[in-house]
Amino acid sequence: MDLNDTGILLIVRIDTKERLENAIAITDFLVKHFNAPIYMWEIDAYNNGFLKKLIPTKVKYTFCKDYDPILHRTRYINKMVDYVQEPYVAIWDIDVIAHPNQIKKAVELLRNGADFSYPYETYFCETSVELRNIFLACKDIEVLIQHQTFMNELYAPCPAGGVFFANRHSYIKSGKETEAFYGWGVEDGERYHRWEVMKMKIERVSGPLFHLTHPRGINSQMKNPNDSIYKNRLRLSAGRGAPWNII
Repeated sequence: MDLNDTGILLIVRIDTKERLENAIAITDFLVKHFNAPIYMWEIDAYNNGFLKKLIPTKVKYTFCKDYDPILHRTRYINKMVDYVQEPYVAIWDIDVIAHPNQIKKAVELLRNGADFSYPYETYFCETSVELRNIFLACKDIEVLIQHQTFMNELYAPCPAGGVFFANRHSYIKSGKETEAFYGWGVEDGERYHRWEVMKMKIERVSGPLFHLTHPRGINSQMKNPNDSIYKNRLRLSAGRGAPWNII
């Protein structure tokens, strides 16, 4: 599928073996199905070279040295969006996957005038360890689709994370990511609500999104209860003149 006008942006910190396996599987999937510029930035304290050697050579890989154990993902997303030049971008978590036809439709919605699109509608599914391992062995997304009813839903009833596609100009106009969100959590809901307040055109594609299960460390959960309270206050202030991109 020709997605030359769409930059797929991946940010990763390899904190577990499972994360490395997911990164390899997702980049293999993207290269196999799409003729698109794929950018990956690895964020870590030092470059061991493993990831670059294991992902497809077509991926435009960059290493960013960062000694902070907390991945400030919103900041790096903003930097990547400023760096690329494609008219459309996909902000893609390294652990998620959707059917190629859903991804194609999401890009077509942007080409037809949408500001943002999601390649899934309602169901954001946690694969489980067992189904993840089966998928990694066969690399066939139909296996996940056939076993969807055995999976737990994430962030129901209106998930807004995992992956979304954006008209780059609209994304920049909306303020991109709110960098006050430091570490994991809640930024997806704030972003979506902010777009609604700004009357952006948001579309969704019918079908599920799958999250490849992995252990949850410091960059996959709230740091403490106060962190959750602060981030939810930011989310509720979306579109009300909050100081976006300021820590």
